[in-house]
Amino acid sequence: MSIKAFAFVLAVLALTGQASAATAPAKAAQKPAAAKPAAGGFDARDPTSLIALLATMGAKGEILRTADGEVFMKVATPSFDFNAQYVGCDGKGRSCEGLAFSTTSSQRSTTLAQLNSFNQTSLTCRVFEDQAGKPHVMYSTLVSAADTREEMRTHIGVWQGCLSTFGLFLADPIGYLASAP
Repeated sequence: MSIKAFAFVLAVLALTGQASAATAPAKAAQKPAAAKPAAGGFDARDPTSLIALLATMGAKGEILRTADGEVFMKVATPSFDFNAQYVGCDGKGRSCEGLAFSTTSSQRSTTLAQLNSFNQTSLTCRVFEDQAGKPHVMYSTLVSAADTREEMRTHIGVWQGCLSTFGLFLADPIGYLASAP
């Protein structure tokens, strides 16, 4: 797992109160049994399950590459394209621990202060600026074998909400922030 992927997983675990268990030294005792996927063969930790789910929603997911416990995907919908990235995966690119959806905008009319202010208005969507000055939006979550199709649909719905609010923000950063909670 890359350092960035490990940092991502630790950050998410810390937010959910599970960091101490994740970073504690492993005991030599028995290894717990592997979690079984949810009923119906869906496994939120497996990128191919996400691809199949996206197909039922009119979108197409494609694995671009796998490296160091990460799976990088491109997702195309009738309206827009975005990226998905699984982290903390096994050697076969399955049994992943986290998933992030992200996209970028070519619009460069926001300042770092505005991006930071957006982050203060959103619990689930995170924005940042890359080295080329382009704003990005990202939504990330932990995934488990117990997650159902409906729970993954909920994550996709939250991601769609992130895209919507990101679009509103980019269209008028000052106006959006003036009326933000």
